[in-house]
Amino acid sequence: MDNVIGQIDRALDATSVIVAALDDSSMTAPTPCREWDVRAVLNHTVGNMHIFAAALSGTDSGADHESDWLGGDPQGAYAAAAEVDRAAWHRLDALENTVHIPLGELPAAAAALVHLTELVVHGVDLAVAIGRPDLADDELCGELLATMQAGGGIDRFRAPGIFDAEVFVEADEPGHRRLLGYVGREVLARTP
Repeated sequence: MDNVIGQIDRALDATSVIVAALDDSSMTAPTPCREWDVRAVLNHTVGNMHIFAAALSGTDSGADHESDWLGGDPQGAYAAAAEVDRAAWHRLDALENTVHIPLGELPAAAAALVHLTELVVHGVDLAVAIGRPDLADDELCGELLATMQAGGGIDRFRAPGIFDAEVFVEADEPGHRRLLGYVGREVLARTP
């Protein structure tokens, strides 16, 4: 699990490249998250970054998931949240505590994997939504997919609606497509 902090760093960096490619006109684009447009996915991601950082440090995030975390500067909001998030995960005791998140109370190492999943999957959601899947970190997507499968899979999270039913994707497809298929994103027919 020591590697998960490095993977969170990579996910923050990869998603920052995707967020930098967003513009005002892309904020209302539909995403693979059926109910959310680009702004809603980005807002959820930024909010989660603050909420996880607060949970790790035992502080209050100052807002809840439904709050407007982006304000008038989505890129600036992402950059600020990434800085806070990265610092929280790099605390010396970051993986030693119990973290209280909406899924319940988890050992910090398990919470790190949940957070990594959020960052990677929603980063790819954004990249696909703006027609830039080339910005996805396919290697990291493949690593996350392998970790999910090695850990027994995600079927227990499909029923509560966190993930949809798996969509078949050929094994030789890029990592982002295989990951999206695994978590049940139906957008694959129009994703290069």
